[in-house]
Amino acid sequence: MAYLQFNKHELGNLEYSLPREILATNRAGGYLNTTLVGCNTRKYHGLFVVPVDELGGGSYVLLSTLDETLIQHNQAFNLGIHRYPGIYEPRGHKYIIDFEIDRSIVLTYRIGGMIFRKEMVFLHNKEQLLIRYTLLEAHSPTTLRLKPFLAFRNIHELTYANLTADIFHTNVEKGVGYRLYKGFPRLYMQLNVQNEFIRYPDWYKNIEYLQENARGYEHHEDLFVPGYFECPIRKGQSIVFSASLVPANPVRLKTIFTNEIAKRPSRDSFRDCLKLSASQFLINRHGKTRVIAGYPWLGECARDTAMALPGLTLAADNADNCVFTSAMDTLIADRTHLYRSADGPLWIFWTLQQYLAVTGNRKSLWHSYETFLKEVLRKYKNGTDTVQMHANGLIWAEKEGTALTWMDAYIEGNPVTPRAGYAVEICALWYNAVCFALELARDNGDKEFENEFRDIPELIKENFLPTFWCESLSQLADYVDREGQNIYTRPNQLFACSLPYTPLNDEKINTVLEICTKELLTTRGLRTLSPKNPLFEGHYEGDPVKRTTAYHQGSVFPWLLGHYMDAQFRLHGKAFASCARDIIHVFEEDIAEHGVGSIAELYDGNPPHRPHGCISNARSVAELLRIMKIIEKYRKL
Repeated sequence: MAYLQFNKHELGNLEYSLPREILATNRAGGYLNTTLVGCNTRKYHGLFVVPVDELGGGSYVLLSTLDETLIQHNQAFNLGIHRYPGIYEPRGHKYIIDFEIDRSIVLTYRIGGMIFRKEMVFLHNKEQLLIRYTLLEAHSPTTLRLKPFLAFRNIHELTYANLTADIFHTNVEKGVGYRLYKGFPRLYMQLNVQNEFIRYPDWYKNIEYLQENARGYEHHEDLFVPGYFECPIRKGQSIVFSASLVPANPVRLKTIFTNEIAKRPSRDSFRDCLKLSASQFLINRHGKTRVIAGYPWLGECARDTAMALPGLTLAADNADNCVFTSAMDTLIADRTHLYRSADGPLWIFWTLQQYLAVTGNRKSLWHSYETFLKEVLRKYKNGTDTVQMHANGLIWAEKEGTALTWMDAYIEGNPVTPRAGYAVEICALWYNAVCFALELARDNGDKEFENEFRDIPELIKENFLPTFWCESLSQLADYVDREGQNIYTRPNQLFACSLPYTPLNDEKINTVLEICTKELLTTRGLRTLSPKNPLFEGHYEGDPVKRTTAYHQGSVFPWLLGHYMDAQFRLHGKAFASCARDIIHVFEEDIAEHGVGSIAELYDGNPPHRPHGCISNARSVAELLRIMKIIEKYRKL
């Protein structure tokens, strides 16, 4: 029995099965994403979604879905399911008796005396989807019909019936190839057995995406169906369908499928699920390793990469140090993107601290990153168009109309939480970065750099508390601008407690943790704003404006737990391990919700803290894995 499994009653209840989504990736930017029963509820859903370099490198839905039909005695049983306005048609989910995800995605159907199994894998490091169909039981001659629904459009857009689409195909061995529009690659669809492709071009109109409707977006689409494949299938026989960007060798499809399954790890536990999910964010394309911030719609983000990389690699036990360094090299190479935020470059110092804790090689680290680290610190010290070290040693970050911190949501081009001035986490990250760089410089005998920066840590420490401490609330201000302290209770003050170098003493750290525990901590992470604040939004739902307003005004982010626990472990050590384990254990309930096998981007600020946002988020997964690694370390003491 698989760790992630769903039964007939759960799958037949669309209120239960449609909010649960599945994800498979090829580790090269391509993915498969749909619901448990195969009914697409988002424009981002599709069976074959890949980046297209010729169109700018964005992700494109080529094959939206594939309807399977079994035919006996001239009676057809369509196993697909689509949502149209007010109706589901067909309703093939009623035939599903079992669903499980382990090394592959497996659905089992029962139609009268027939038992039919469908297994899906997206090949790693290749742009090829394989689906293996097996007729486990049948008492009469049976025909399998496969009807592809094509989109050929960007994941953020929708497509509609038009006269521009190229509705003609090219023939390949045991299949066909389609390219609906110029600039796209050709999608080759083939079977491993002789089949007949019946050309019957048609547009299926007004397919409805419920999640897009709930999110306040356009939610109807027309998909092009070119026709269908048809072939007999015998009891015990397996037939493999391939969708790929280059013609496949049909003779080898069964072997490729079998070999792919054999080499994949099993998802036998909560941790195994997180480790596999972590590997899905690490994309190797064109020889460069990148981190996808979240599926299905988030792309690359320098800040998110720096925050997530230690957990995705060093704590996941499924990627060696080469993956870490390759991703770091890619991240650092894109200076323009990196310097768009005030905190992104400073997070890299923390990232390297996590790497050093594993490797222990200070000289090698300094040799590899010395130039970059010095560049960052000098930019902050001397000033740029967004950041400037003031005479008090603190960093002032400001750019009109721009959110420079991780709280970077916008409504109509205006930041929801601008936080211009001295942001508490920016100054904490700055202190940590300078202290860490000086430590490396001393270890490597770099006197010039040491002399340049050695007085700054004490200067920061001397001014940090007088600037940020709010005595009446016993907490740190969230930021300080020309008007004075902003005393909203937010989790940003945690970073002054959790980073390896902190300007705070243990007494102040304990006080900050007390208020964060009391007002921000939930069973799914930390709120971005205290419920006592009149701006607090406890539910992340509704149209884009409502959701964006709630994003950093009360929504709960799981990744913040990593820094909350770092601070707790700093004070309490092993004594906190049991509590930390209990907090993490709660997420096992979520592994079968929202994004099956992964952790959501965020949760409602109010109970019961329902999951929202991306179904699989790099920072959420990474920090849970990193926490679990820390807990293991303390348990061994």
